[in-house]
Amino acid sequence: MNNAEIIFLRPVMQFFESVGNHTLFFAQTVKWIFKPPFDTKNILLQMLEIGYKSLPVTCITLFFTGMVMALQIGRAMDSLMSGSSIFIGSAVSIAMFRELCPVLTALLLSGRVGSAIAAEIGTMRVTEQIDALITLDANPIQYLSVPRFIACLVMTPVLVVITDVVGSLGGAFIAYFNLGITIDKYLENVFNYLQVMDFLTGLLKSVFFGIEIAIIACYQGFNTFGGAEGVGKSTIRAVVASSMTILISDYFLTYLLQFIE
Repeated sequence: MNNAEIIFLRPVMQFFESVGNHTLFFAQTVKWIFKPPFDTKNILLQMLEIGYKSLPVTCITLFFTGMVMALQIGRAMDSLMSGSSIFIGSAVSIAMFRELCPVLTALLLSGRVGSAIAAEIGTMRVTEQIDALITLDANPIQYLSVPRFIACLVMTPVLVVITDVVGSLGGAFIAYFNLGITIDKYLENVFNYLQVMDFLTGLLKSVFFGIEIAIIACYQGFNTFGGAEGVGKSTIRAVVASSMTILISDYFLTYLLQFIE
């Protein structure tokens, strides 16, 4: 094997090694979910941190995203056919429910929550607090990873449901004040064309996105080394890896969900 082949194969092997390590970490986390003791208080605290405290940034972002969608699509529809912007409600809502709300919410969580998880666990790793847990006969994955995993798994879909509503309201705001469409006409168009599968598609995606954020962030935190500099690098890797994974998995989930509609 020559040098060129080695240079090419090295990143490929590193990629598959990383995927394998993340998969094993995911399996370990799931295994410890069902083993006592169950730290309900820690889970609730993580749900509060991940879900409730993420409401302002997600709601504001998706509200203005809905406004931008309505403004751009409404004007484009009217330029093609006068009066066709009456259908702006369904156009905005379907796009928000299927793609924009789950993806943007997950990306915001990967930046806010994923970075915090990686930094917190990474700091515990470099300050030997995780080693102290092992000395006290406490499993670090059960104590640190499981509560954050469950919180992300539950709160990401909850946030997506909320941002679905908020994003649609943003579209209604622009439809009323810029396009002259009354709220009742906007809602009537939404309910006439929006289907249950549009809602379930985004909800199912958000479950996978929540899993990806938690596992990648916790894994990077557990594999931190090199002091404060290492914590910074782990945080960056967690955000970048989870963001890329969300966007890549979104395509494959969209493709697979086409077969069950």
